[in-house]
Amino acid sequence: MEWSIQQISRAAGTTSRTLRHYDDIGLLAPTRIGSNGYRYYDSSALVRLQRILLLRELGLGLEQIRDLLDRDTTEVDALEKHLAWLRDEQSRLARQIASVKATIHALRGGEELMAENMFDGFDHTRYREEVEQRWGADAYTQSDRWWRGMSDAERADWKTLAADLGRDWIAAAEGGIDPEGDEAQALAARHVAWLRSVPGTPGQGSASELAQYVRGPADMYVDDPRFAANYGGTAGAQFVRTALLHHVDAPR
Repeated sequence: MEWSIQQISRAAGTTSRTLRHYDDIGLLAPTRIGSNGYRYYDSSALVRLQRILLLRELGLGLEQIRDLLDRDTTEVDALEKHLAWLRDEQSRLARQIASVKATIHALRGGEELMAENMFDGFDHTRYREEVEQRWGADAYTQSDRWWRGMSDAERADWKTLAADLGRDWIAAAEGGIDPEGDEAQALAARHVAWLRSVPGTPGQGSASELAQYVRGPADMYVDDPRFAANYGGTAGAQFVRTALLHHVDAPR
């Protein structure tokens, strides 16, 4: 069975233009092109598109997605990995939903709030060991105290800043701009300000101390796939690192 590009774009919630772009960059080719010039896709192409959309949801860039799809051994194995991640995310979201519902119920009923039940699924401590290893226990303690002292609105604003940075970095990297040029350096300035906004970080002192501090996260973005995914994959993370290091190392 085959589907036209219009049918697939409607079913997947994307556009024909996006599917044509995926073909142009070698990410998803149509199964065949009809005599009328229309593109048609079979079931294998649909499975590949599903995997592309899942990986985009994880924040990976198109180049990294293509590398992953080309490297995987079988579609079933790859989809099982996707499914495991989705189930973990489903479990985490279900716990968050239950926590918020319990809080609403308690507030409406005038009941006492139970702190141990309010934050299930909101795990901001999962990088504790890494922070302590890189910058010491005091850095984690200060940043943890800062995070817990924020209001929900303040936390949401901070997360929005992080998401906006990730989106803008991906666009810059995929746009092929110079990481040492004005546009990327403006992004780097925003990023450094965001990093320095966390109390306890060692970037509050001299220019040399700041450069040494920024180099740690910049290397981590490239070396750790969890962080690289925030910038569209390894290539995007390398672009971010180059821009950040130029920003802190360039003479002022």
